Amino acid sequence: MCGISGMVYDPNTRLVDPDRLLAMCRTLSHRGPDDEGMYVTGNAGLAMRRLAVVDVRSGRQPVRNEGKNIHAVFNGEIYNHVALRRELMRRGHRFESAADSEVIPHLYEEHGPDFPGRLEGMFAIAVFDEAAQRLVLCRDRIGIKPLYYASSPTGLVFGSEIRAILAAGVSVTLDPQALSNYLSLMYVPGPRSIYHEIRKLPPATTLIWENGVCRTRRYWDLARHEQRADLSRDAAERTLRQLVTDSVERHLMADVPLGFFMSGGIDSTSVVAAARRARPDGMLRTFTVGFPDRSYDERPEAALVARHLRTNHTDLAVEPRAEDVVNRIAPSFDEPFADPSMVPTYYLCQLAREHVTVALSGDGGDELFAGYHSYKADKLARYYRYLPRALTGRLAPELLRFMPTSHARASLDFRARRFVENALEDPARSHYLWRVVFREARKARLLRPDLYAEVVDAYETHEPHYLAGDRFDALTRFQYTDANVYLVEDVLAKMDRLSMAHSLEVRVPLLATPVAEFAFSLPGRLKMPGYRPKRLLRDAMADALPPKIATMRKKGFNAPLPRWLTGVFRPLVAEYLSRAVVERQGYLRFEEVDRLVTQHMERTAEHSRELWTLLMFSLWVEEHKAYR
Repeated sequence: MCGISGMVYDPNTRLVDPDRLLAMCRTLSHRGPDDEGMYVTGNAGLAMRRLAVVDVRSGRQPVRNEGKNIHAVFNGEIYNHVALRRELMRRGHRFESAADSEVIPHLYEEHGPDFPGRLEGMFAIAVFDEAAQRLVLCRDRIGIKPLYYASSPTGLVFGSEIRAILAAGVSVTLDPQALSNYLSLMYVPGPRSIYHEIRKLPPATTLIWENGVCRTRRYWDLARHEQRADLSRDAAERTLRQLVTDSVERHLMADVPLGFFMSGGIDSTSVVAAARRARPDGMLRTFTVGFPDRSYDERPEAALVARHLRTNHTDLAVEPRAEDVVNRIAPSFDEPFADPSMVPTYYLCQLAREHVTVALSGDGGDELFAGYHSYKADKLARYYRYLPRALTGRLAPELLRFMPTSHARASLDFRARRFVENALEDPARSHYLWRVVFREARKARLLRPDLYAEVVDAYETHEPHYLAGDRFDALTRFQYTDANVYLVEDVLAKMDRLSMAHSLEVRVPLLATPVAEFAFSLPGRLKMPGYRPKRLLRDAMADALPPKIATMRKKGFNAPLPRWLTGVFRPLVAEYLSRAVVERQGYLRFEEVDRLVTQHMERTAEHSRELWTLLMFSLWVEEHKAYR
């Protein structure tokens, strides 16, 4: 695992400053504490920081071909590198190490900019071809590893994180649409970043900079694969079980200590169960964090699985500190980010890094196998729309006024209000709205008027993906949208930044290409029959897990945010959402912010997600001095 950065310019306009390139590289030291490497040739430069995982002694970067005219830097892991190496050696290529990174320049020699389609893994790659004066950037199929860039008529600058591009001296301005999208979703969906001038390279996309022209193309898409509606449930379970086992076995590749994140849920426990199947007598290390509040705590379930699978298990009860949020957790993200599970994820990565360098997680299972409660809500909403409008449009909202407000986890009043508020929208927008924090009408009251006048409905972040998935059935179409937006920009971004903050490599075997393609080849009725989320994965892995785990209702990796905001984080709310701070920053109307704070603290309403979203934005503005 590494952090990469670099730049290329029109040779007639500018040359690379090695000191500036080194400064970019060193902003990424947390991603790679073990080594540093640079390549500079006039108008182009590549740099990297390395976390040594495979071929620890000789796997240095940048890597190059035999002719020394193709150079590459790479962040991630390539799980099929051994097979690719054999193929390339048969074609006459020579290698200097056993590192997976070294196949990249040779593969580029053979296939040019089409080489990413031959890779299986998680990666962000930069290749510079001296002869063609061409820079090629690419990102893995799902979007596990990040890559940002800023382009101009005279050149292009890139990096694993925004901070590297800022260190290159790129001038930036806040993008109002990105801010609006963040307030709706708790993250900034790509290809935008929080800055106008910096973009995220989308998953499964290659960027080519040549002769001053920058162009992108997508090399893979789940929507292009054929569906297999004729597969029986038994056959689907057998195939899935084998695919998961094979993927986990490939992901065990490491020359350093390796472990597993494990909650009590079916995703992470399936990964550990598959590892036990692949290594019947091996020592497996598992890590869990939980909370003193039992309704949020999965440590007992994780301990049950640990005993069943004979793992060396470590758990931790999370009691967060406000100073960690301000000084460590929020700064791990270069742009506003507010998924509340960022807090326990930080402590989970910290715990694991005390013992291992690599950890496997169960991320991706919800998107691939229909695990979210929103998929049940989508199905229920179909029938709700047939009810008389006198009931759904007037009576139901009126009745909700009499429900008591609760700060408990996924309380009945929260779910009822969210359902009644969104279910009458068209299916695509309704699905999008299940996760929305600030709807457009509320943002109109929250944002300064001149700022809100510049933005459009944040639904524009989801609609293109929903339209592109028109060949799927209803459930799979929602999954496709989530895989292209929420999975990439929330789930995977969160894990990447917080694991890298601790120099920990996290791998996601459920998102291997064969597993993802198989999941999206199946009809929705196999993945979620009736209202039973993730049924296929549960049944496929049931024999390897305790019965309680295979049948347990999904909890999700949530945090007791309402309690934290009225307790340990209350001083942060008082400081960073105060009138003085909000008005100095210049983005929000204090009266609306204050109304949300007052109602939540007095328990007349539950606004934890709204307040956390505003708090994380305020912290970001203060850290970066991004005042209007």
